[in-house]
Amino acid sequence: MTDTTWLWVGFNLFVLAMLALDLGVFHRKAHVVSFREAMGWTVAWVTLAAIFNLGIWHFAGAEKALEFTTGYVIEYSLSVDNIFVFALLFSYFAVPAAYQHRVLFWGILGALVMRAVMIVAGSVLITKFAWIIYVFGAFLILTGIKMIVKREEEIHPERNPVVKWFKRLMPVTADYRGDKFFVRENGVRMATPLFVVLMLVELSDVLFAVDSIPAIFAVTKDPFIVYTSNVFAILGLRSLYFALAGVLDKFHYLKIGLGVVLTFVGVKMLLGHTPLKIDTLVSLGVIIAVLATSIVMSLVRPKKVIIKSDAHAPAPALID
Repeated sequence: MTDTTWLWVGFNLFVLAMLALDLGVFHRKAHVVSFREAMGWTVAWVTLAAIFNLGIWHFAGAEKALEFTTGYVIEYSLSVDNIFVFALLFSYFAVPAAYQHRVLFWGILGALVMRAVMIVAGSVLITKFAWIIYVFGAFLILTGIKMIVKREEEIHPERNPVVKWFKRLMPVTADYRGDKFFVRENGVRMATPLFVVLMLVELSDVLFAVDSIPAIFAVTKDPFIVYTSNVFAILGLRSLYFALAGVLDKFHYLKIGLGVVLTFVGVKMLLGHTPLKIDTLVSLGVIIAVLATSIVMSLVRPKKVIIKSDAHAPAPALID
């Protein structure tokens, strides 16, 4: 599949067409994305991924289709971590709900480009340096264990070096200017807090991609499968955020489940060239079982609510 140019061209044209339809038709005007709308888009993206996988099954066989399914489930489940960060950033910067879709649209568009570059780099490394697969495996195991042990991790946007660097490079308005990223005031071109949020969204995706891309290489070495499963997971990330943003705190065991998944995938990667190699179908079953268990446990054993005073500062205080 990696040698068929028309597949790559056709798939990317399809993605660009869907993004143009999304922003140019359905979200031409800024508005608050309702739960019903978010669920509709979530179902639509999952359905498109399933239809695409049927095409893979028809043209490339059941094994490739299974690899896509497993990779898609891994990437989609790991994207939940992105959602937690999105919620924190939007809350910290007090981003109006009507403008959040615009930030995520351009953030995910940038993520598609960056992940494509990282996937190509990963493929080259694995092809030329076969031992790198063991480095990836060990990295995933360590990351998974860290995620299990350190479940609560605070993020301080005001301490982010990217934010500090950008504030020295370009002036930032004290508050939002509608859904604009840049404005010109008194002859000076200025960024808005919305662009600062966009930068942090992009940065968070790069950090999470460092975990997720090696994870999918444990399932398949086919760059086309790695890329397409990543893209479909990313495209469904925005709608998943708007569908889950209000109930994220209920799934407090999901972080542990994701850590177990990463650790398991790392072990699978290390055993890939041994008699103990884990079959792709078995991997898919284990991943689904772990995620389902963490969700059920979260609902069965709700998290105790601790009332805290609001310590978050609004966006203007950070930008001054």
